[in-house]
Amino acid sequence: MHAEGGVVGVNYGRLGNNLPSPTAVVNLLKSRNIDRVRLFSPDADALNALRGSGIKVVLGVPNDDLQKLGDSSFAKTWINNNIVPYRNNVQFRYLAVGNEVIPGGLAGNVPPAMQNLNAALKAAGIGDIPVTTAIHSAVLGTSYPPSAGQFSNAADSVMRSIVGFLVANKSPLLVNIYPYFAYTGNPRDIQLDYALFTANRVVITDGNNQYRNLFDAMVDSTYAALEKVGGGNVEIVISESGWPSAQNGNIATIPNARTYINNLVSHVSGTSGTPRRPGKSIETYIFALFNENQKGGLATEQHFGLYYPDMTPVYPVNFP
Repeated sequence: MHAEGGVVGVNYGRLGNNLPSPTAVVNLLKSRNIDRVRLFSPDADALNALRGSGIKVVLGVPNDDLQKLGDSSFAKTWINNNIVPYRNNVQFRYLAVGNEVIPGGLAGNVPPAMQNLNAALKAAGIGDIPVTTAIHSAVLGTSYPPSAGQFSNAADSVMRSIVGFLVANKSPLLVNIYPYFAYTGNPRDIQLDYALFTANRVVITDGNNQYRNLFDAMVDSTYAALEKVGGGNVEIVISESGWPSAQNGNIATIPNARTYINNLVSHVSGTSGTPRRPGKSIETYIFALFNENQKGGLATEQHFGLYYPDMTPVYPVNFP
């Protein structure tokens, strides 16, 4: 169906002191026919291991660099250090400028960083790597019903600027979509089967659109928000989606994680799309490849992996 391989990739985080070598990881990815990976920063060991692998790489620009990237000379140095040395044998898919910083104190730094990095890529003769950013559901002030989706007052002006850039450059928007967090934040109104893709009924009717899973509703509310600020032609790529397998009672369990991830892979690999954007598969990056024992935050954060650090699967996944 897809000449360029599957549409499902993985997030390869490295916040663990017991993770396998990047070379072993690349071999694992190839053994499962996973041909897309997202890195959160330009890790030289990982990028060197990916040389010649044919695996497409979404490269993250760390949030810590955003303010400095307002300086065009720093942006040129960044590209010369982190893209140019690998350009001939690493397939860069997107450059993701910042992760989940909108709204917030760093949000205003994202558009100039995107502009400067894009100009630096072109100056280096690498004009074919789309520049974008990764957002999460906090950018939305309204998300229900999906057609009412719109950016919050705090996010609106920055998102308008970003959307203008994406439209002008025909780049997609990366969006982190987590039905898990939506469900755990509102279990009174959201049912577990709706979050896990197992509802065998229409749960939400929104005009002519019918929703049987929360994932589609979350994606379409973001599409509705994009349309309201002139981004109707902007494609959404799912840069993160996952379900933890431990540390939250009977919600974060291996059976639930297995159900969510396998249903997600099946859904995005097909051509149903979403009710608002039907008829195509959805490029999606699973969070995450490994359980990472040095991730901070909630206890569940260390249990989103498809694999344990010894590369045995937490549960089987049916990659297409």
